[in-house]
Amino acid sequence: MSLSRARARRRSSRSSGARALLLTAVTVAGVLTTASCTGADGGAKGSGSAGGNYVTGPSGISTVARGKRDEAPKLDGESVAGEPLDVTALKGKVVVLNVWGSWCPPCRAEAPNFAKVSKELADAGADVAFVGINTRDNSRQNAVSFEQSYGIAYPSLYDPDGKLMLRFPKGTLNPKAIPSTIILDKDGRIAARVLVAISEEQLRSMIDPILAEK
Repeated sequence: MSLSRARARRRSSRSSGARALLLTAVTVAGVLTTASCTGADGGAKGSGSAGGNYVTGPSGISTVARGKRDEAPKLDGESVAGEPLDVTALKGKVVVLNVWGSWCPPCRAEAPNFAKVSKELADAGADVAFVGINTRDNSRQNAVSFEQSYGIAYPSLYDPDGKLMLRFPKGTLNPKAIPSTIILDKDGRIAARVLVAISEEQLRSMIDPILAEK
């Protein structure tokens, strides 16, 4: 083999190695990106997009104009505490629905924000009701411990199989991910949604415009 041909082969080998390393790095990055709480269909959590009758802003919060909102499905069952709970009975109030699981790190990150905002609005006498939907917790005790740890005073429907999440029609602002937060207006219609853990400021930015509607 000539010297020039040997050099060419070494360069080709180094180039192949670099490409393999790059491919490995991209694969690892993809795995890290999807290593989070799963969506309602078992896939990675979604991020929402403009489409249908709603618009998604840069913060990931989707909103629907008042005249174009879909009615929320009937959400009822037993609470984490074993008491009957029917969201339909809350019509006339703005309802904040938060889908969570005690096993979900982003849910734990946002829980203090929900505890704080729900208490402040209750103390202010605002026409707002908070309801959690606890999902994929096989033990009620895990859910109860979560609520106690973060000072969650409002009730949560116990939905270990995720059946309540599937009551939302496709094409609406349905809870595709865990956590998800959905705002219902005073007529029980879906007004806003976000598919990620949110801050106190983001939560208030979802509630306040709907609460201000006459």
